[in-house]
Amino acid sequence: MKIRRPRLPRTRTGRRRLVQGVMAGCVLALLPATWLYVSTADRLYTVADVPRTDVAVVFGAGLWDGEPSPYLAHRLDAAATLYREGRVKVVLVTGDNSRKDYDEPDAMRTYLSRHGVPGKRVVSDYAGFDTWDSCVRAKKIFGVDRAVLISQGFHIRRAVALCEAAGVTSYGVGVEDKHDATWYYGGSREVLAAGKAALDVVFEPNPQFLGKREPGVSKALAAAARQARRTG
Repeated sequence: MKIRRPRLPRTRTGRRRLVQGVMAGCVLALLPATWLYVSTADRLYTVADVPRTDVAVVFGAGLWDGEPSPYLAHRLDAAATLYREGRVKVVLVTGDNSRKDYDEPDAMRTYLSRHGVPGKRVVSDYAGFDTWDSCVRAKKIFGVDRAVLISQGFHIRRAVALCEAAGVTSYGVGVEDKHDATWYYGGSREVLAAGKAALDVVFEPNPQFLGKREPGVSKALAAAARQARRTG
């Protein structure tokens, strides 16, 4: 079967309209990314200057042979630093546990325990299948009203915007990573993900799993407060 090549307009007016259409499409495609950039401009910090907050939220970023991927490990390192410095009291790890042989939250908990965060200060969300789900569940299931969000720089703006939309006052910490192929892929993917984020904010879909309220965060904070009174 012979495939016909698309024909370009033959008239100057037709070519001008084609160029205008392409430009309009590019502008529309970039609008969500621009919204993310503008709406989160004053919500981004570093590990050194982020406001003290009870809860840190770490988003999953894949496992390698059951261990956190390098990108996820860097997120967890930042959370561990914030905990050790007393800037957060509890870490909520949210990720994918859709299969028995793949458990991001437990791998994240184990990693944090090895880096100075007691297991009783780590709360696991096993149904954080995407950023919107994680943000909504942090608010509705775990009762988080205010949090430090930790991710890579290319993702943190989207995380902050979505958690703010879900009702969580958010401070973003974007950890640094070398600009390798994964980093460039993640940055490119965010252009498309920004469009989905805009739709999530507008339509507010329910997470894949919602379920009952879980008291893990409130219990961990209460335990932290009791420990502070004993040692203080």
